Amino acid sequence: MSNAPLMPKATAVWLVENTSLSFDQIANFCKLHPLEVKGIADGEVAAGIKGHDPITSGQLTREEIATGEADGNHQLRLAVSKVAAIMENKVRGKRYTPKSRREHRPNAILWLLRNHPELKDAQIMRLAGTTKSTLASIRERTHWNAANLTPMDPVALGMCSQMDLDLEVGRANKDRPQSEIDNGATLLPAEVTTQPRYEQPLSQEDVFGKALPVAPAEEDDQPIDVDSVFARLKELKGE
Repeated sequence: MSNAPLMPKATAVWLVENTSLSFDQIANFCKLHPLEVKGIADGEVAAGIKGHDPITSGQLTREEIATGEADGNHQLRLAVSKVAAIMENKVRGKRYTPKSRREHRPNAILWLLRNHPELKDAQIMRLAGTTKSTLASIRERTHWNAANLTPMDPVALGMCSQMDLDLEVGRANKDRPQSEIDNGATLLPAEVTTQPRYEQPLSQEDVFGKALPVAPAEEDDQPIDVDSVFARLKELKGE
């Protein structure tokens, strides 16, 4: 994604917590809906997502943030990241995972499957240091401990660095059509959600529907003969 940060929601979490940028500025930079950014600030959205520092990953400069904080109309610009170029020249060896954290490897795999479905199997295997059979068993929920697995961030577990994760996500998104890339927006545009649905005021029938027809009350075929009623009562009394 050339026009948005690699991890939009995680970046938005960091910007909300560490800057005084407006919701609109953060939403525009991260390609999210302003109401979604407000939900992040209120703790209703992205509660389990760890904030991602865009300055450390080279996607945003401190000067750009300062300019945005001073001018509420300033639109943040994505910086050209040099992380990818540095990582390409790095000689990669077999990733070593400390023994004390190997038991959490299935949890890290589950986290990657849920939060980054765009990653290929080979990329997840590199990030988590796992095998194809283990990855398949967790995806298909045939793993022996599938019922007790809990998604855990592999970066927090120390299985990979944030730069490694960002690089793999960036590679995965390059191969996907722009229409399939999920920028994290889960709400309709504001102009759609706030526009009136009806040009004319609603009538009672529009709200409650048409009333069912009431059946006419049944009328007696013959009028009541009062004299005959009293005559019958006198006979009963005499008896």
